[in-house]
Amino acid sequence: MASTAYTRPSKPPGLAGERRPAARLSRELGRIEPKKLGIGLVAGCCLALLTYISFARLFAIYSPVFESTSLVMKNAPPASTAVPSTESGTVQQKIELEDEKDVVEDPKEPSFPEEERKVEEKEEETAVTKPSGGGDAAETKIICDENGVDEGFPYARPSVCELTGDIRISPREKTMFFVTPSAAGAAALDANGEKKIRPYARKDTFLLPGVVEVTIKSVPSAEAAPACTRQHDVPAVVFSVAGYTDNFFHDNTDVMIPLFLTTAHLRGEVQLLITNFKPWWVKKFTPLLKKLSNYEVINFDKDEEVRCFRQGNLGLYRDRDLILSPHPTRNPRNYTMVDYNRFLRGAFGLPRDAPAVLGEKTSARPKMLMIERKGTRKLLNLAAVVAMCEELGFAVTVAEAGADVRGFAETVNAADVLLAVHGAGLTNQIFLPTGAVMVQIVPWGKMDWMATNFYGQPARDMQLRYVEYYVSEEETTLKDRFPRDHYVFKDPMAIHAQGWPALADIVMKQDVMVNVTRFKPFLLSALDKLQE
Repeated sequence: MASTAYTRPSKPPGLAGERRPAARLSRELGRIEPKKLGIGLVAGCCLALLTYISFARLFAIYSPVFESTSLVMKNAPPASTAVPSTESGTVQQKIELEDEKDVVEDPKEPSFPEEERKVEEKEEETAVTKPSGGGDAAETKIICDENGVDEGFPYARPSVCELTGDIRISPREKTMFFVTPSAAGAAALDANGEKKIRPYARKDTFLLPGVVEVTIKSVPSAEAAPACTRQHDVPAVVFSVAGYTDNFFHDNTDVMIPLFLTTAHLRGEVQLLITNFKPWWVKKFTPLLKKLSNYEVINFDKDEEVRCFRQGNLGLYRDRDLILSPHPTRNPRNYTMVDYNRFLRGAFGLPRDAPAVLGEKTSARPKMLMIERKGTRKLLNLAAVVAMCEELGFAVTVAEAGADVRGFAETVNAADVLLAVHGAGLTNQIFLPTGAVMVQIVPWGKMDWMATNFYGQPARDMQLRYVEYYVSEEETTLKDRFPRDHYVFKDPMAIHAQGWPALADIVMKQDVMVNVTRFKPFLLSALDKLQE
């Protein structure tokens, strides 16, 4: 901004050729006494000098050399402006003081310190009020895995949602409030900004109505969500133990393996919240729960807090039953069943990682554990089978799995060979040392798919040696219930076509009496595999 001092006209306004009247001062000089004239001249000179000095100071400070608006606003002198040495210190101090005043009073300056202080105070306040739990406060997202069906595998997986941001879990309202000022995660939610999930890791239309339904609800601001009463620095995982739990197979396939798959990478730094809470179930699997989480589990059904997290899962990721395969969302860390075996051995303190070394140089007898069934699918000639196994050189133990998971896990881990008729008892193969042998006796009824997918392939995935024996129609008690020309024998797949009720009533209710002569080569095969 240039000063207007140099734009003033050099002559008073008027016509260029106009004759001006004589100055009044010259006409009057002759009438004034010489003494008074001298005094007047001196006074006039002093007045002119003072006027000159005043205008010189004005022009020295507001010079047209300043072309920068900010410098003019600050009254800063140009580098070329000469300031009298007698006044330089005073003028410079005045300019510095005015600079400081301008900086404080001008909130539009980019380096405004007061504004920075306010921002810092606001950030500190936000750090206190925002829910803890790690993660960047600016990162808000929700990802839901809806890929529930695999080709060739009939059992669908339920939806699982993973949230990052301001998460407020209110068990009383059965709701996970998700603060989303923007449209983050909108695609995963419905038109009302919600998603309802029954967090049991098996999608079964028969049992899911009994699973507590939890709602993810998007809210536009923290004020729209309930206030936090507890804040957590670790992620949350909400899941259910309803459904088929208390069956050891489903305890693992529907809860523990999915929980391992979802939380193992967190190395204990995770808070578990359990719906359909069963105190006896939690007590039964406490060693595993404590191995996965460093914190006491929370009974979601009775919790009165509003718990705030920065990360959380509703539901559990799962793969197939007792099978873990690489998958970009369900298993991005490529965990295997061997990893799960190691996890179990660590949780229960199981000592054996490998079976006994057999051969001519050792007198050790291979240890066989036969799991006895007292309900259906009993091995009716158990004593005869035990006698033959001992004759072949096995040291045999017969036991039935019970409520003491740790105790039975130790029994299984001590064995080199596990033998049982198809059923949940074979799930205990998870405690065998790597390289041990599992023998499955498969009942009548075209059970090859179930035998392979539920226990055979999992055994191979756990790096166990696997032997399977299919009973003939002469070895099943179904021959006492149905005539030989019945479809049970002529077309067993007709049973499967009728669905699970028919399978449960026919195939699952048979008992078996193996032909020991026919069965012997399979036991010898188990012995050979143990020595490979």
